[in-house]
Amino acid sequence: MANTITKRELVNKICAETRSNLTQNDVLEVIQKTVDLIIESLGKGDRVVLRNFGTFSVKEVKAKIGRNPKDPGKDVPIPARSVVKFKVGKTLKEAAAKVEAE
Repeated sequence: MANTITKRELVNKICAETRSNLTQNDVLEVIQKTVDLIIESLGKGDRVVLRNFGTFSVKEVKAKIGRNPKDPGKDVPIPARSVVKFKVGKTLKEAAAKVEAE
């Protein structure tokens, strides 16, 4: 089973694997600001491209009619909405392809 890596664990790994004078709080601040700027950019409808990692963008999903799983005879209107789309970059795609299926 795959492990879950938290933001705190990312901070610890970055501090341990880099040779800089950055403290854990400095690294946490950089990671949090990165996440905040990605969210802010997507909120404006911009695309965020992290080369070899992937591209975040906002996509409009049209309104449609769905089905109620508890009562399949009933139509349920699903309103139009915006969703975040992520297109995987080449390096990430190659790394994921090496993971054995579980």
